[in-house]
Amino acid sequence: MRESIHPKFGPCEVHCACGNTFETRSTKNVLKIETCNVCHPFWTGKHKVLDTAGRIERFNRKYAAKTVQTSK
Repeated sequence: MRESIHPKFGPCEVHCACGNTFETRSTKNVLKIETCNVCHPFWTGKHKVLDTAGRIERFNRKYAAKTVQTSK
């Protein structure tokens, strides 16, 4: 492999929008992110419940009158 063609890989400080800061390794010195493991809904358990029942009813109303033709 040729030398001196790869970017330098070193310590990186990560800043989240929630205020959390941690250090990792990257080719950049500083990363600014919107969500991290402290504020992401999947990790905090604060999931946003979607109105799936309303969506299913809307789908059924939309396609109830239409029939599917099968080829013989």
